[in-house]
Amino acid sequence: AMVAAIKGYRVVFTMPDKMSREKIDLLKALGARVVVTPTAVPPEHPESYYRVAERIHRDTPNSILPNQYANQANPRAHYETTGPEIWRDTDGTVTHFVCGMGTGGTISGVGKFLKEKNPKVQVIGVDPLGSILKDFFYKKEPMKAHTYKIEGIGEDFVPKSTWFDTIDEVVKVGDKEAYLMTRRLAREEGILAGSSSGAAVVAARQIAETLGRDDVMVVLLPDTGERYLSKAHNEEWLKEQGYLEEPVAPLMTILRAKERTIPGVVTIDIAAKVREAADMMRQYNVSQLPVMDTGILVGSLREEILMKALLQNPKLYDDYVAKVMDKPFPVVEPGADLEQVYKLLMRGSPAVVIG
Repeated sequence: AMVAAIKGYRVVFTMPDKMSREKIDLLKALGARVVVTPTAVPPEHPESYYRVAERIHRDTPNSILPNQYANQANPRAHYETTGPEIWRDTDGTVTHFVCGMGTGGTISGVGKFLKEKNPKVQVIGVDPLGSILKDFFYKKEPMKAHTYKIEGIGEDFVPKSTWFDTIDEVVKVGDKEAYLMTRRLAREEGILAGSSSGAAVVAARQIAETLGRDDVMVVLLPDTGERYLSKAHNEEWLKEQGYLEEPVAPLMTILRAKERTIPGVVTIDIAAKVREAADMMRQYNVSQLPVMDTGILVGSLREEILMKALLQNPKLYDDYVAKVMDKPFPVVEPGADLEQVYKLLMRGSPAVVIG
């Protein structure tokens, strides 16, 4: 888009609707026309961004279609520039190169150059779950693609610009782990990148576990996170996708939120009368009471069961609570998580005691 603006060309971009708003707005700011197409359609579908680009090219006189998926200038550019840069900057010590796979231009060009310098260099591709590239690499036949959220890498067909003979291994990475790693890169390393970069780092960490002391890994992070502020770096979007969980309040925080008119723990002594227990439930608006004997939890009272018993036999009002109490409520530590409490409640316990 920048080159077209400088040269005075009209430029049209087609892209699937999963792409970030920032990418679209950036291209439009440079004077480009952007045609957005559906994501969840096969590549041969007339509304896919591949076919739409071809149709616009056919209908536009004096136009060219660079087609980065088949144009051999794509990998050749990385063979002539990116590969030599990596070799030079590592003083020829690089042993592993990790890179996302989309058109395949970067990994193919860099991989070819590095292997010409040192055939032992390992070239590792990164492919999103849902893309077909890993399956094609190992099985030599395309599998059915599925939609995924990671942007910029992965394909639903095999690009001619990918030189598979330069690749040694392909690692699959899921959407959630890629986006969470993208977030970590920004917050822990100060690297504001996109989801394809997060996926590359996830794969690199897996590969790193197999490396020796003298190995040198280069991981390519191809995009800036400024193009993903509404997605990869937006907490609300991450929560909507289920990638970022809402913080859960610890038990002590919940206890502190109780009304101050209620004691920390409302209990009744085993020597008390049933009438006292009923009055206490009404006073504090509680439906369960732990029964204590010299500071030890020995039983429990439940309003539902207590009221049913009193309706059947009103004389129970003057009996001791020991006559109508049930087994004690389960006890959990103050530091217990809510999942533990949830499981106890789901097993039939009407309440738990924290202490």
